[in-house]
Amino acid sequence: MDIIELDRSHKGKAILFTYTTTHYYDVRTLAYDGVGGFQLARVPFAEPQTKQFKSSLFEDYLQEPRLFCAQEDGEWLGVAEVSRESWNNRLRVSNLWVREEWRYQGIGKLLMARVIEVARELGCRAVVLETQSCNDPAIRFYRSCGFSLIGLDMISYTNQDVTRHEVRLEMGLIL
Repeated sequence: MDIIELDRSHKGKAILFTYTTTHYYDVRTLAYDGVGGFQLARVPFAEPQTKQFKSSLFEDYLQEPRLFCAQEDGEWLGVAEVSRESWNNRLRVSNLWVREEWRYQGIGKLLMARVIEVARELGCRAVVLETQSCNDPAIRFYRSCGFSLIGLDMISYTNQDVTRHEVRLEMGLIL
């Protein structure tokens, strides 16, 4: 298996993300002494949940996007798409995908290692990414790579993100 950088000829290629999750992070708002706060608690779903969403590569809003592909015999096993945020000197992971049949075999770790290497080569101060509070497998994976929670947005996708257990979580790794 090789990890290679792909060119922009893949612009617009759609990737279908599918995952099954058994837990979510319940976001609770707290108020004390007139100051607000948040608490996250890992809670099991009553039944496992399968989620899906699509993303496209090389979206126009990305600044200097780059795409790395783990492949074997020309077959895509996984990809990591990143873009530099020059205004704050961070590298953002916009997509990290591993084919379902290749998950839990170290491909995600290899892709993330390449992402971190690129961030260091560019002199970035951090690597950041977004996931949802219901994507427990991704949260556990990112934490195993050294990422931690750096923020959240309770109405990023809809006004019902909290009740849908799909709160946007920002995770980061300081370099």
